[in-house]
Amino acid sequence: MDLHCYLARRAPDYADTAALGSCLRALVEAGLDRLPLPGSGHTLERFQRLAEVGGHDLGLCKLYEGHTDALAIIEQLGGAPTPGSTWGMWAAEPPQARVTVTPNGHMVNLNGRKAWCSGAAVLSHALLTAWDADDQQQLVAVALDQSGVTVTGEGWQAVGMAATGSVEVLFDNAEAQAIGNPGDYLQRPGFWQGGIGIAACWYGAAQQIAERLRKQCEQREEPHALAHLGAVDTALQAAADVLRCSALHIDARPDADAQLLARRARAVVEQSAEQVMREVGRALGAGPFCKDRQFARLIADLPVFLRQSHAERDLAALGQSVASQPEEVWSL
Repeated sequence: MDLHCYLARRAPDYADTAALGSCLRALVEAGLDRLPLPGSGHTLERFQRLAEVGGHDLGLCKLYEGHTDALAIIEQLGGAPTPGSTWGMWAAEPPQARVTVTPNGHMVNLNGRKAWCSGAAVLSHALLTAWDADDQQQLVAVALDQSGVTVTGEGWQAVGMAATGSVEVLFDNAEAQAIGNPGDYLQRPGFWQGGIGIAACWYGAAQQIAERLRKQCEQREEPHALAHLGAVDTALQAAADVLRCSALHIDARPDADAQLLARRARAVVEQSAEQVMREVGRALGAGPFCKDRQFARLIADLPVFLRQSHAERDLAALGQSVASQPEEVWSL
């Protein structure tokens, strides 16, 4: 069974983190977490699968994207995940939460607090960033079912994306394995390639939200709704085109720096998703917000997921990159 058929047979109604964890484990057991690696020649297929899960449920997509991203990173850096394991990818570095790593034979020990740990209560393992004695960032893999790991209930009061359980986790001499060398997490080409995968998740949710409007216009033609649908179509077409072009670019140059590509793609998809939510809301009114459970969840979750972008900070970084490009940067 492929991923599309599997999701079609499941009601997109995950009440809590436990339900999301159960579904993720089922996907892993069915082998539906084995996506093509970025730059493998099938990057678009990877983006398509992420978009499918995003359109089904964004909470599940958050865990699924983190899990599949962790698998890709481990493979890119020469590791091998435990068969049947479920993974979080925790790389947020807020100033009040920091994990340090110290050598311990062929392993390392972790101490400190990690924030924004999606799915922490239901995953078997996590890939996370920590800091060594030289203040270099080191990626580590840690099993979560050990005494040195405490999953707290702190740091998560969300309504949108509530079921992801993105809480804070404490490490007290927890044993872990270093993955790659210090600095590898950010320096590898896959870092920015994976950032475009996040945009594919946003796109899948926006596409599903837009589908409610398309179906209504199919059943009853109303001029204002049709105008909103036209605006939605142009927004989604722009987002889809940039994701397709990004996939082709990554496959053609898998070892190239994809930062500019990723910043552009994320900005386009973010703006498109925000426009879709606005247009669909104005066209359909309160009805689907109040009576369509999947729509209500998507429309509540997507603004929270979009804030994985840093808004004007990311646009400023994009502008800085564009300013240093040659004049032909926008040529057809």
